[in-house]
Amino acid sequence: MDAEYRSALASVETAKAEKNRLSAEIGKAADKAAAARELKPKLDELAAQIAAAEETARALAPDADGSPLREILTNTPNLLDESVPDGAHADANVEVRSWGTPRTFTFTPKPHWEIGEALGILDFERAAKLSGSRFAVLAGRGARLSRALVQFFLDRANDRGYLEVSPPLLVTRRTMWSTGQLTKFADAMFQDTDADLFMIPTAEVPLTALHGDEILNLDALPRKLTAHTPCFRKEAGAAGKDTRGLIRQHQFEKVELVWLALPEASFEALETLTHDAESLLQELGLPYRVMSLCAGDTSFNSAKTYDLEVWLPSANTYREISSCSNCTDFQARRAGIRFRRDAKAKPELVHTLNGSGLALGRTLLAIIENYQQADGSVIVPEVLRRYTGFDSIAAASASTAAERSGISRPAG
Repeated sequence: MDAEYRSALASVETAKAEKNRLSAEIGKAADKAAAARELKPKLDELAAQIAAAEETARALAPDADGSPLREILTNTPNLLDESVPDGAHADANVEVRSWGTPRTFTFTPKPHWEIGEALGILDFERAAKLSGSRFAVLAGRGARLSRALVQFFLDRANDRGYLEVSPPLLVTRRTMWSTGQLTKFADAMFQDTDADLFMIPTAEVPLTALHGDEILNLDALPRKLTAHTPCFRKEAGAAGKDTRGLIRQHQFEKVELVWLALPEASFEALETLTHDAESLLQELGLPYRVMSLCAGDTSFNSAKTYDLEVWLPSANTYREISSCSNCTDFQARRAGIRFRRDAKAKPELVHTLNGSGLALGRTLLAIIENYQQADGSVIVPEVLRRYTGFDSIAAASASTAAERSGISRPAG
């Protein structure tokens, strides 16, 4: 298709040059009228050739709506870095390092939904009444613990030089496309079809596109941004998997970390970004491991991704809590984010990176499960106590809060 497109452009230029040559020949002729009559069939033929070639070029142009070449390019993923492990499925991902030792329990650990419902801090039944499946209501100390996590994450991001942003939660089709969410992930998005606006699936979208169609100064890089937002996705998941609890929700919250970096420094930036997310888990005392995703498990936009997987006692396994990716110039090319090394230099594309620092629901459930006690209570990690104002969540405190609000569990 590309060869056909370029051939059509060449045909247009060749035919136009020949047409101009014949027109000049008519202009030089002693009998211009006779020359025009003689050359008219050839000129008409060239005009038809130009029109046909221009139509072919328009139809195949990479930037033309409906172009099959544009469709192919739009659905072509980023090129993988050579350091990405080979493999088609997640079982080929490679563990890079781990931190912390999973706790040994003297009792059988419960899943977070059982603990949360018993404490009155998680309510999936009422959430389903309000919105259907894959939603949750946080109440009392559960809601306060979640809010404490937000403040803790944002404070740490600020300490590491990230600029906090509060972006729109609805973005245009152009914004979604420029960050690689469309068209491949269109089925997973919530959309207002009348306004043609999309609810953000992650703050990565507005933060990355914030400087779209701009040329940044060299001294503005790296640019580090963070935002706490709700996120909206049609989480189908694997059939029958993660249907309970907070793992896969249609609405969830994240504190997102985004970098705009120099091309030559982006893979070093990926290591720093990943360590920024890791440090949060370390301060919370949550065991985790870092996985380098194999080729088949790396996302559409990414050239290289590390997944942070936190230990969940009830499942006796690690589960993803953050993905940190270097998207190289893939998103910047779509969004038109460039920089100049000096005033006279040609603009270059930046490299974009993103990571969760961290996903709120998954962090909350990891705390509930890892810090659960034999009596059904949950200890609050020490680093969060200045934000929560309490050091544990017990059945007594939850029930007292419910009584004050006049809430009781529905019959049955």
